[in-house]
Amino acid sequence: MSEAKSFQPIIDPTSKVLILGSMPGVQSLEQQKYYANPQNQFWRIIYSIFDTPLDPDYQHRIAFIKGKGIGLWDVLESCDREGSLDSNIRNEKANDFVSLFKTFPNIHCVLFNGTKAYEAFRKGVGFDRFGSTTFKRMPSTSPANAQKFEQKLSEWYVLLNYIDTKGVL
Repeated sequence: MSEAKSFQPIIDPTSKVLILGSMPGVQSLEQQKYYANPQNQFWRIIYSIFDTPLDPDYQHRIAFIKGKGIGLWDVLESCDREGSLDSNIRNEKANDFVSLFKTFPNIHCVLFNGTKAYEAFRKGVGFDRFGSTTFKRMPSTSPANAQKFEQKLSEWYVLLNYIDTKGVL
């Protein structure tokens, strides 16, 4: 098993929603880009929610989500894992969310990209420290989740309840 370390968060003071994965997969770690595996449906889902053609440029994608009030990070700061599967994660250490929420107090909703992210947060951080913040488990956008794209997309539309299509609420 090899040690994996997460990226810095993509977040700014206008972020209202924070989307949390568990830990970047091998391709993402190699490229130092969130959701770099072309089979992962994260970017396709986000752009579809806003009825916008998917931009192939990573920096444009980051600017797009920031413009919508969306931040990205991972629950885990580090772990041991062979390959990319969440089921292979061992020796997990959570990121410092107390500091993150103090630094970015406008976050009022956290969407977990899959069960592992939700469970790792529940066990390693806890929900009770963050006042009225809404926490929701979403279907994983990973190719390991066999659920059809249309079903995943329909569930991810909940994102629009926390931001609007013109930007931040």
